[in-house]
Parts: sequence; C-alpha cells; structure tokens
Amino acid sequence: MNHKPNKAVFADTTMTLGEHIEELRARLILAVLGLGVAVVVCMFLGKFIITFVEIPYVKAMGKDARLQCIDPAEGFISYMEISLIAGVVVASPWIFYHLWRFVGAGLYPHERRYVYFAVPFSAGLFIAGALFFIFVIAPVTLQFFVLFNKKFLRVSSNFTFANYISFVSTLMLVFGLAFQSPIAIFVLNRTGLTSIAALRNSRKYVFLGTVIVAASVIPGSDAFSLFALAIPVYLLYELGILLCRFVPRRRQNEQL
Repeated sequence: MNHKPNKAVFADTTMTLGEHIEELRARLILAVLGLGVAVVVCMFLGKFIITFVEIPYVKAMGKDARLQCIDPAEGFISYMEISLIAGVVVASPWIFYHLWRFVGAGLYPHERRYVYFAVPFSAGLFIAGALFFIFVIAPVTLQFFVLFNKKFLRVSSNFTFANYISFVSTLMLVFGLAFQSPIAIFVLNRTGLTSIAALRNSRKYVFLGTVIVAASVIPGSDAFSLFALAIPVYLLYELGILLCRFVPRRRQNEQL
C-alpha cells in the first residue's frame, strides 16, 4: 500500500544552498551586533568584572595580593580581552537564540520545538559553565598551583595580570561551551541523528575524547586542570543521555 507524504509536514523544510547561506549571514550579523553591544557595556563595567574574576586569585593568594603588569600595554590588552569574554557571557542568550534559529531553519516543523527548548537551556548552561569555573574550578586549581610551587619547587607565585586574565577568560569560555553537551545530545537524539543505544556504546570513546580535547584547550595541560574539565564534561554527557531517556518523545502520528 502506497502512502503519500503529508505535504504540510515538508512544506517548510526545503531550502536551497543560497537560502541557507543567506539565513546564516543574517543570523551571524544579528548575533555579532548583539555581542558588540554587550562588549561595549562590559567595557564600561570592566572594573567590576575584573574584581569579580579576581575572586579565585584572592582566595588562593590572600586579600593583600596584587596582580602585576610588566608590559606598558599589558593592562589595556587584558582589559579588552576580559571585556570581550564577559560580553560573550552576557550576550549568550541572544547568540544562542540566533544559532538555534539557524539550525531550526533546516528541520521539519515537528522537530523545531526541540530548538525552542534548546535556546534557554543553552544560554543557561553556558553561563553556568563559566560561573562553575570561576567559583569551583579556578580557586582549587590556583591553590593547587600555589601549593605546588611553594612546597615542591620552593618558589613564590607571582602571577601577571595578562597571564591570569588569559587563563581565566580562556577557561570560562571553554567550560561554557563544554556545558552545551547535554542539550546537543538531546537535540541530536530527538531529531533522529543518534540513538540512546549508540550514545551508551560510545561512552569509552567519549571519555577518551574529552581528555584529549581538554589537553588541547587548557593552557599548560597540567593533569589537575585537565581532569577538572574532562570529568565534568563526561558527566554532562551522561546527563544528556538521562534527558533523552526521561523526557517523553511524542509519537510519530502526533508529530505529523
């Protein structure tokens, strides 16, 4: 028995390559404009942002500790760097909205509801990842470095402003992106691109992959920071599998 496809289901799914490129261009422009506004705002609030990101440093070094600038332009460059990263965090809801809207343009109508679900959670997880690094990972990591330098190397720890800001801003971004994995896994599963069985069978490869990726993105690739990133990311992978299991899927006839 032949079943003709329901044209209403596919009516909104066909886009030419040119239309996809135009959609991507429009979304990128809007995302960059929003990011630009957020960066300008963060530049005016830079002093408060720097005080905030120095919290792990103060915990590790004490209240009287001060970061140092050893190059004339070092302070200005680092100020702009942290303003940019803070702008990304502030603008993340706007950026992820346009990212997922672009993804949704290529999906079937019944699949797009997962995109609307993904937008707020993506932004929330990105901000949570950045804050998780600042409040949990960074203080422990810095205290480990300071103790190691003092006890084993017998040297004092005097971090420069540029190196510290680079360390913090890079890993805030890395943790924010790494926290996207549960949403990415959920959307891939709900759109039929992967199954729960395939996700379970890939566990050992995923763990190895997280270690390799962590080693490639963490400055210095020390073992402590490496596993501080790899282990939470792998646990987020497991969280993604749990989301796929416990969030009910609509039946196919309901979707169509």
